[in-house]
Amino acid sequence: MHSMASSLCNIFLLLCLFNVLAYPVAVHSAADVPINVTKHFSFYNFSFSNNPRLVHDVKLLGSAKFSDEKGSLQIPDESQYADIRHQAGRGIYSFPIRLLDPTTKTPASFQTTFSFQLNNSTASEQAAYGGSGLTFIIVPDEFTVGRPGPWLGMLNDACENDYKAVAVEFDTRKNPEFGDPNDNHVGINLGTIVSTKVINVSDVGVSLKDGFVHRAWITYDGPQRRMDIRLGRANEEDYPSTPILSESVDLSPYLNEYMFVGFSASTGNHTQIHNILSWNFTSVSQAFLRFPSSETCQGKILLENSTAPPTTEKKSSKNEPPRSFLIFMGSVALALALFLGFYFISRHRRNASKTKTSVETEIHLPRPPNKPRRFTFSQLSSSTRSFSEIELLGSDSRGEYYRGKLSNGSQVAVKRFSNQFLNTHGSDKKRLLKEIKVIGHVRHPNLLPVRGWCQDNHEIMVVYDFVPNGSLDKWLFGAGVLPWTRRFKVIKDVADGLSFLHTKQLAHKNLKCSSVFLDVNFRAVLGDFGFVLLGAESKQFESAVCHGADVFEFGVLVLEVIAGRVRDEKQEGNPEERNLLDYAWNLHQIDEKVKLVDRRMGSLINLEQAIRVLEIGLLCTLNENKGRPSMEQVVEFLLNMDKPIPELPKTRPVSLFPYNSANTGLCNTYSCTF
Repeated sequence: MHSMASSLCNIFLLLCLFNVLAYPVAVHSAADVPINVTKHFSFYNFSFSNNPRLVHDVKLLGSAKFSDEKGSLQIPDESQYADIRHQAGRGIYSFPIRLLDPTTKTPASFQTTFSFQLNNSTASEQAAYGGSGLTFIIVPDEFTVGRPGPWLGMLNDACENDYKAVAVEFDTRKNPEFGDPNDNHVGINLGTIVSTKVINVSDVGVSLKDGFVHRAWITYDGPQRRMDIRLGRANEEDYPSTPILSESVDLSPYLNEYMFVGFSASTGNHTQIHNILSWNFTSVSQAFLRFPSSETCQGKILLENSTAPPTTEKKSSKNEPPRSFLIFMGSVALALALFLGFYFISRHRRNASKTKTSVETEIHLPRPPNKPRRFTFSQLSSSTRSFSEIELLGSDSRGEYYRGKLSNGSQVAVKRFSNQFLNTHGSDKKRLLKEIKVIGHVRHPNLLPVRGWCQDNHEIMVVYDFVPNGSLDKWLFGAGVLPWTRRFKVIKDVADGLSFLHTKQLAHKNLKCSSVFLDVNFRAVLGDFGFVLLGAESKQFESAVCHGADVFEFGVLVLEVIAGRVRDEKQEGNPEERNLLDYAWNLHQIDEKVKLVDRRMGSLINLEQAIRVLEIGLLCTLNENKGRPSMEQVVEFLLNMDKPIPELPKTRPVSLFPYNSANTGLCNTYSCTF
C-alpha cells in the first residue's frame, strides 16, 4: 500500500505539472544588456607619507618591504636578512580584480604601467651576474609566495598542476633549462615558469640591470586576445610608438573570474634589489545586466500593463471548445494507465525479488542528503581506482588517505585504516564504528563533514568531503609563505571547531597540522578524526583524558603555525632547537619568545599579537591541574585580545599529564618527563 500511495503521489505531481505546462505562458524575450565593469587604482609612489592606506591596499609577502627612502616597493628586504641570497617576495594589490566573464569565457581588457629599477649587488663579483629578475603577476590568491632563484617568486611546490597564474617577466638571469635566450629579456609566462613568448630587449637597446629607472606598459585586449608590451626609460615622457611585443595571447585558460595582480621577484646565488617606484592599473570587464524575468512579480506587472489582450478576443474565446477540459480528461486517462502499469510492475518485482541482506538494505535506504551513509568496499575501491598510488593523498600511523570520485561525480577523501592500527588500537571495532557514526552526525563550519563509512572485507574506512586546497602542513611547511593574518585566522578557526566538539562531549583525538584542511575560502576545517586515542588502554581512561589531549595538541599546533616549522625536526642542527615545544619554553625562560616567530612572514606581522597567541599555546601545554585552559577559555582569549591571560610560570613545570608531543600519542605510563 505504501508503494501504491507513493506511485499515486508521483503521478499526481506529474499530472499537475502536465496541466501547468499545457497552458500557454507569456515569456519575456528581452535580450541581456552588456555593461562594462571598470576597476582603476594608481600609486604614484610607495611612500607612507603620501598614502597612509598603503599597508591596506598592498599586501607584502615573503621578503618585501616599503622603502621610505626611495618611495618604492622593494624586493627583497635587505634589512630583514643579512644574506639576501635565495629570497623571494611579492607585493599584491589587496583586492581581487574581475578578469574573466565566466559565462562567455571572455577575458577582461587591462592596461598597466609601472616604473622599476634593478640594482645589482655592490660586490664586483656578483655585479656582472645580477639576481633573477622581476615579474608582473596575475595570481589566484594573495597569500602565497613562489620559490626563489629562477622561479622569480611566481610558482612554488605547493601549487597544484592546474594552478592558474600569468606573468610578464623581466629576467636578468640566463637559465638555459627554461629556454632563456640571455640575461636581458622579457617573457610571457602562462601557468609555467617557461616563457611562451620571449623578447631579447638588447635588440631594442634596453639593459634591464643598468641601474636606470625603466617604465613598462602592458596592454591587453580581452575580446581580441592580444597583448602589447612597451618598454622605455622613465625619464622619457613620450609613449613608445613601437611595442617590443604585439602578439595574440589567450589568457582565458589561466584566469579565474577574480584574480589578484601585483609583482614578484627573487634572488638566487647572486643578489639584486628590485624596486617598483610607481604603478597604475585599469581593467574593463564585460558583464550582463539582465531584465527581470516574466516569472517575477515585477515582470508579471510589466507584462500585464504592456500586453493586455483585446476585449474582442475574450468574447470570441467563449465560443471555442473547452480546451482545458479536454486536456484534463486526457491527463486523467494517461494517469490511470500509468498507475495500472506501475501497480502490476511493482507487484511482479515484489514477487520475483529475493530477500536483501541487511547491509544492502542499509546502503540503499533513502537518506537525507547531508546524512552519512554506509559504503561497500567495491564502491570505494571503484572510486579510488582500486586504491591506486596515483590517488594517494598521504598517510600516517593510522592509515592512508585516497582521493576518490563517487558515481554521482562528487569528489571525496577516503581514510583507509591500516591492519596494524585496527589490530592494535582498533580491536574494539564496534566502539570505533560508533565513534565514526557519532562524529558523522556533527555539523559545524570548522569541521570537515563525514560523508560515510565502510565496514566490509575486514576493512574499516571513513569517507570525508574532498578539500581541494589540501592540508595546512602543505601551506605552512612548503615553499610558500602564509602571512600572519591567515595564520591567526587558522588558529581561531581550529579553536572554534575544537571547542564545539568538546561542548558535544566529543574529541578530535588526532589533532595536528595534517588534519587541518583549508577549504575554497581558506577557512580552516578539522578533519582526519582519530576516533580513538592512541595509547588509551580503556574507554574510561580515554574519556578522562581525551579533551585534555586535544588542548595539549592545540598548543603544539599553535607553536607550529607561529614558527612555520614541524614540532620535531629530525635533521641535523642545534639539538636544543629540534623539539619545538622544548625550544619554545627555553625561549620563554630567557624572555626571547620573538625568536620563535617565522621570519619569512616579513615586516607586516603584528608581533604583539603573535607573542600573545604563542603564550596561549604554551598555556595549553601546562598540566591540567596547573593552569591548562579549556578550549572554551582559549576561544575567549583569541576572540578578546585585550582580555588578560593567566601568567605563565617562569620555568616549565614537570608535566604529569600522560602525553608525549614528540610521539604524538599517550605515554605507556602515567608520567612523562619533558
